[in-house]
Order: sequence, then structure tokens, then C-alpha cells
Amino acid sequence: MILDKLKDAIRKYELIKRGDLVLVAVSGGTDSVCLLYLLQDLSRLLGFKLQVAHLDHMLRKGSAKDSEFVRRLGVKLGIPVVIGKVNVRRLAKKGSLEEIARNARLMFLLKVAKGIKADKIALAHNLDDQAETVLMRILRGTGLYGLAGILPKRKLYGFTVIRPLIRVQRREIEAFLKRKKIKPRIDRTNFQDTYFRNKLRNKLIPLLKEQYNPRIKDVLSNMAEGIAFDYDYLNRQALRLARGKRNRINTAKFLKLHPSMQRLILRLHISRLQGSTRRITFRHIKEIEDLIVNRPINSIVDLPKGIVVLKKAKSILFYCRYASTSC
Repeated sequence: MILDKLKDAIRKYELIKRGDLVLVAVSGGTDSVCLLYLLQDLSRLLGFKLQVAHLDHMLRKGSAKDSEFVRRLGVKLGIPVVIGKVNVRRLAKKGSLEEIARNARLMFLLKVAKGIKADKIALAHNLDDQAETVLMRILRGTGLYGLAGILPKRKLYGFTVIRPLIRVQRREIEAFLKRKKIKPRIDRTNFQDTYFRNKLRNKLIPLLKEQYNPRIKDVLSNMAEGIAFDYDYLNRQALRLARGKRNRINTAKFLKLHPSMQRLILRLHISRLQGSTRRITFRHIKEIEDLIVNRPINSIVDLPKGIVVLKKAKSILFYCRYASTSC
């Protein structure tokens, strides 16, 4: 039963505790509406409170109706709702539409969470999303962190982001809503192959399921969970070794470490400036390694978002090229 899976995930990953205020991101779509109903059922049993946040990206003609749907849903369930609006297409002149939309949504959720003093931010990613994300990263090229997929719980800018549906399949979500006669909003663009993820969802995964492994989604999800635990352990060791000056690495000590630790420490220093390593590729890491071992003193490597890595006589420095702005 889907509610039991949710309770098991909350207990196993320690997602919510009694007294928490949980901000639920609700788009109005199938997954987030299901998550909201399930969390409302559990809130009485486990003793936590809910609030809803919805951001209108203004990308579709029906987006305003999505906002109204979420507002009415909040009234029906007796849950406070905060609705925001941002013209993502206008902002996307400066970059990728998908990335701009994702960042705008994240900033909105963090702002709302801070304003209401939420303990957790709940997102509706499910097992299918996990499988799609891992496969997408494999095809694009990734390291251990990318293979760890979508984590059930992670710290982000001082907030705890949770994904209670991460072990639930999309078909279970759809069956729950059908059984309860709940009609969510449907985003028709999910059926179009315009975006890379949609192509995986609509074409590649069905092919792999039919001709190679009928349990491909479970296989990818289980692999991601196993790797996530391995990565968490290695990352804790890297954090311990990276203590000290936030933007400097002692070259002699660094070169004595295992290559696995070296690369994790490089990524840690980059993420401290950039907030993440989303645009950092294997090529960037190899270039920094070449800088450390082969290039002369005062050589630099330029990274995305204005990050610079500078080689000094006994250390490597990380800094933002434009001091007046964040990387």
C-alpha cells in the first residue's frame, strides 16, 4: 500500500519528526497532489504540520489555472498556500530554460521556507523520476555523485529537502488518485519528446523494459540508493580532510591522498563557491589535475559561473573572477 511505503520511507530516512512544519511543493500535477494528500493523512498520525508552495512559471497558457487549482486544493484540505509567479521565459534569455525554471523554483521554495520557518521542504520525486535521472546522467556522462541519483534527504542552503515518494512508482501514484477519485492538473508537455527527460520516459525506458529488463526502473533506483550510501561515506571523509581554509588546498598534502579523495575535495571547494557542481564535468576535473601536476606557477583554470582555480607555489586557490558578484 502506498501509504505504508511513505511511512517506511519517512522512518528509514528520518525525513519528518513530530512537531515539524513541512513545506510541500505542489505544482498541481499527479505526483505533488498525491504527496500532499498522503502527507495530510500522515500528519495527524505523526504530529506534523503542512503548508503548500506553488510557483507559476508562466510557460503555458494554462499555468494560471494551475495556480487556482492549488489554491482551491489548499482551501479544501485546510492547508495554507503561498503562490508565486515568475516569467521564466524572459529570464531564460540568459541561459537554459530548464535550468532557469529549476533555479527559480528552488529560490522561491527557499524564500517561502525561510519566511514561515519551515523545518523541511517536501518534493514529489518518485521511483520513476529516480530511474530517469540516473539513466539520463549515465548517457550524458557522470561520476559517483551523479549515479547516486536523487537523494531521499539532503541539506540545501541551510534547509532540509525531503522526497518521501522516492520508493513509490508512478503507476502506484496514479492508481491512488484514481481510487480516491482525485483529478490533478495534467501537463500535456510531459507527453511531448521536446525535452531529453521526456524522450527517456516515453521511448528509451519502455524499450529497455520490453526488450532487456522488465524491472529496469527498480534496477536503476536500487543502484542509485546503494551508490548514494557509498558516496555519503566518501563525502564525509572528504569533508574531514578538506577542513581549514575554504578556498585553498595545500598541494603537498593533496597529492598524498587517494585519487578518489582528491576529486571529491576539488568538487567540495568548487561547490563552496558555486553552490553546486551541476555544470562541472569530468573534463574540468582533469584540467585542474593537470594544473596541479604539470603547469607552471600562476597558471589558471577557468570554470563555469566565473570560478577560477589558480596554482601558487605551495597551494591551489579557488575564487570568483568577479569579486562584486557571487559565482
